Amino acid sequence: MRARTSDIDKAAGVLRGGGLVAFPTETVYGLGANAEDSAAVARVFQVKGRPPSHPLIVHIGGAEHLGDWVENVPVTARLLAERFWPGPLTLVLPRGRRVPFEATGGLETVAVRVPDHPVALALLAAFGGGVAAPSANRFGSVSPTTANHVRAELGDEVDFVLDGGPCEVGVESTIVDATGEAPSVLRPGGVTREDLEAVLGRPLAVHSTSRVRVPGQHPSHYAPRARVVLVEPEKVVAEAELAQELGHQVGVFLPPCFADAAVKAHAVVAIPGSMAAYARGLYGFLRELDQRGCDLIVASLPVEEGLGLAIANRLRRAAGPRSSA
Repeated sequence: MRARTSDIDKAAGVLRGGGLVAFPTETVYGLGANAEDSAAVARVFQVKGRPPSHPLIVHIGGAEHLGDWVENVPVTARLLAERFWPGPLTLVLPRGRRVPFEATGGLETVAVRVPDHPVALALLAAFGGGVAAPSANRFGSVSPTTANHVRAELGDEVDFVLDGGPCEVGVESTIVDATGEAPSVLRPGGVTREDLEAVLGRPLAVHSTSRVRVPGQHPSHYAPRARVVLVEPEKVVAEAELAQELGHQVGVFLPPCFADAAVKAHAVVAIPGSMAAYARGLYGFLRELDQRGCDLIVASLPVEEGLGLAIANRLRRAAGPRSSA
């Protein structure tokens, strides 16, 4: 934990004064505002360029505070909170009166989670309230996993940046709709579907769209400046070399099965064999290829199980509607 106590106290004061604080979580860096301050929440949308209909996540200091922010807490939600909080799980529940509609995108539901990062938890304790926060980047672009990513993208539009080092998980939280009798995954993330199903003792559906609007469901999201093209794993090298021959500055995500291949491309990122390491590095890899001047990124989807489901979700959103070559 790099942030000093004095930094955390200063950040808490900024939040109380209606300012914006970028802070680390285990997933990505968030751009936070006092969840009960409508004007501060509105400024989050302004700084990000985020449509006001896209809800924010309210970060709280512990599962014991859940009832302060939602109208009621079903047994399923309590079970998931007890097992996975603090951690990369967001629960969608009926909105409590403390939460302004500005934070929920006008919905009667609210997304809530307890982050698993010592700096985030210290900030929440010092502030003493809820912090509404999306990722600390421009809407639709690659999420930040270091304080330097935040500074490079948002600059002095953020009133204070808390540096807690690189994010450990690297992809956003899993979002679960817990409003009905049958919970479902609205966004795959740091808690796997398999782990959720083991706790609940039932299969969970995964929805790419839903009646409940949540972060990360925009058709194009998590996107670098370069266009992302998705192909089958065995075609990655051939597609990358063809695009390079056609005049593109190609970046390639090289699957582990091609670890020893010599690829004719502008830049190559070797994908880790571990899905946890891949998730942790994913946004950094995308940023690296942007910084190296690539205009096209060729990648393949991992097996969609465990964290591979979250990684595949992010790559599809980064590619947008045109997801294949």
